[in-house]
Amino acid sequence: MRFFTDRHQNYCGIDLHARSMYLCIQNLEGNLVLHQNMQAKPEAFLKAIEPFREDVVVGVECIFTWYWLADLCAEHNIPFILGHALYMKAIH
Repeated sequence: MRFFTDRHQNYCGIDLHARSMYLCIQNLEGNLVLHQNMQAKPEAFLKAIEPFREDVVVGVECIFTWYWLADLCAEHNIPFILGHALYMKAIH
């Protein structure tokens, strides 16, 4: 198993569902800088991460709804990491 080891100023983890997502952004020091439940829509996501866009990486569990978010991040040059659902527990 390969782990993501690049360093960023902010790390964004998303619990993604079909119509909603829970966004959590943690800075390099380990402080939570954003905890927000929102609609799973591109505009909402981009608005929420705007203050952190300079150096953020987005991580999402591999479920059936991840495609649009991966495409959006690629379109906006935001690093995107897709994690296997069975190995996401290793983050804890």
